[in-house]
Amino acid sequence: MTSPHAHDPLHGVTLAVILNRLVEHYGWEALAEQIPVNCFKSDPSEKSSLKFLRKTQWARDKVEALYISTFP
Repeated sequence: MTSPHAHDPLHGVTLAVILNRLVEHYGWEALAEQIPVNCFKSDPSEKSSLKFLRKTQWARDKVEALYISTFP
């Protein structure tokens, strides 16, 4: 029997890790082009971005989808 998380590519990966890997890979400017939200465009920081992403499900979904497509 497989666990319910066996096919979840994000299982065990925190939002902070996702954001940091994307910023490392793309940089804030290119990330803002991929996902046009103010927390990536205007004076971006990890803290403000995480706060926004935790409150805004549609933006978090886009960040997670970009992470999955970037790091299969």
